[in-house]
Amino acid sequence: MSTRVLVVDDTSIFRRIVSESLSGIPGVEVVGTAANGKLALARLASLQPDLMTLDIEMPEMNGLAVLDAMRENGLIQKTSVIMLSSLTVKGGELTIRALEAGAFDFVTKPEGGSQEENLAQIRNGLRPMIQALERRREIRSILNAKPPIPGSTPKLPHAVHPGPVMATPASPVGRARSRTASPIVLIGVSTGGPTALAKVVPALPQMIGGPVFIVQHMPPLFTGALAQRLDTLSGLPVKEAQNGEIAQTNCVYLAPGGRQMKLNPGPHGEIVICINDDPPENACRPSVDYLFRSVALHFPGRSIAAILTGMGNDGTEGVRMLKRSGSFNIAQDEASCVVFGMPREAILAGVIDTVVPLDRIAATIVRAIAEVRS
Repeated sequence: MSTRVLVVDDTSIFRRIVSESLSGIPGVEVVGTAANGKLALARLASLQPDLMTLDIEMPEMNGLAVLDAMRENGLIQKTSVIMLSSLTVKGGELTIRALEAGAFDFVTKPEGGSQEENLAQIRNGLRPMIQALERRREIRSILNAKPPIPGSTPKLPHAVHPGPVMATPASPVGRARSRTASPIVLIGVSTGGPTALAKVVPALPQMIGGPVFIVQHMPPLFTGALAQRLDTLSGLPVKEAQNGEIAQTNCVYLAPGGRQMKLNPGPHGEIVICINDDPPENACRPSVDYLFRSVALHFPGRSIAAILTGMGNDGTEGVRMLKRSGSFNIAQDEASCVVFGMPREAILAGVIDTVVPLDRIAATIVRAIAEVRS
């Protein structure tokens, strides 16, 4: 399945770099370019690309305005959008807004480096996103095909269908400990995360009874903007975690972009947040596995973990360890995922207790907390 791409950027050098990066990905065809948002909308209508790479800050009509126009005209359902974002505080804030407006994902623009290095950086960022989009298009084309013969069931490629999921029973030791300490809520998410978190976090009660820790795959500066955005939406305070701070009940902590986050026990039983520069895991920093493993080791039987939309398999080994220590594990279902990668791998590993749509994640977490305390 080929992917037709429109490249939109107000600078000719980035249009050329992105176009050359895309031309090196098999099955990808650059069908046109545009130097501003108005031209982009005009060429969307004539070229009908599968994907548009979109700069945020442009004259005449910026990327956010383009997304708004696409959403109003129903074009966002036909053409996926990947943002090209600058690695700045302002770039992070604008990118979070773009993701909420319907952009599929984003890549950061290179800063310095040789032409070859810049090409490789953008190509390596775009390739897995395009592969995920191609899989999504394939599934949609099957679902939109002619109705099957009555009595038959269409088979989706590599699909995992939700339903009762029975994983290894929680450890009795973990269950016993869970009744004597506050619960720890863990969330791991990647592609599609900002939009998913904007639905899940505000739906959590203000008196949830424990701290909430989130790993969202993002570079530095972007997670700070995401934390601020979630804080405005949620009754729970949301902040970017800091090294050495004591986790507070009824507070949400987001792992800083580009760094690892783990939890250690304090001398009086408190939860101490550790932020460091340990190596990436699963090519991710922050890594879901890294956080989840620390909770399995130091706080057995206290966690409720949720794996949400995202590419790859980060989090699978972490929920495996959590399950052995008595955790209750939740996965988002395929229908509500932007990318059914991370949840799918955890489900196939047999370490998920229940699979639910995005709009039921928060309620499932709350019910699990109530059962842990009972």
